[in-house]
Amino acid sequence: MIKIGIVDDHAIVRSGLRQFFSEHVDLRVVGEAGTGREAIELVRTTELDVLVMDLSMPGQSGIDALAMIRAKAPDVGILILSGYPEEHYAMNLIRQGASGYLNKECEPMEIVNAIRTISLGRRYITPAVAELLARQLDRKDDAAPHEQLSEREFQVFLKLAKGETAGDIAKTLSLSVKTVSTYRTRLMEKMNLSSNSDLTYYALKNKLID
Repeated sequence: MIKIGIVDDHAIVRSGLRQFFSEHVDLRVVGEAGTGREAIELVRTTELDVLVMDLSMPGQSGIDALAMIRAKAPDVGILILSGYPEEHYAMNLIRQGASGYLNKECEPMEIVNAIRTISLGRRYITPAVAELLARQLDRKDDAAPHEQLSEREFQVFLKLAKGETAGDIAKTLSLSVKTVSTYRTRLMEKMNLSSNSDLTYYALKNKLID
């Protein structure tokens, strides 16, 4: 029996997934969460094989929670199920420890197949993500600026792009304001940008935020 946790801020999505998974004898939903913070608590208190997690959630997002979940539960498989297309986030998140990435427009059975694959300790790579991987290997020097950011820099970049202050970011990520400022300086240099409005424009243009 594969023990699953569902993380999504929409109750209707969690309910639909739970109902769908209940139709498969080898799958069992053992917990749910509506925010990144609740997801971390769920992993801490519940024995899970695979966590199916959305990215876009209020407060602590799936991206923020990923590193902490990996630290607390290195053996739990993490399947990102997101409304964003693969090319926007998949590469960054797989590098940061996600076991697989699916767009919410995928066929429902693909989610089940991904969960079964990930429960065996393997990664689930869709043809679209495999194509992105191949392209990245072919032209390493030509990677998009945001793909060259470290995990923390990427988190800070997205939050700055959404208009969050250094103080807000420091509180959410449990960092000092000075550390957030250091990350901001580094990511600005890497991306060759000079202001927060540049960051927002870049993120909107590349469909990294809505």
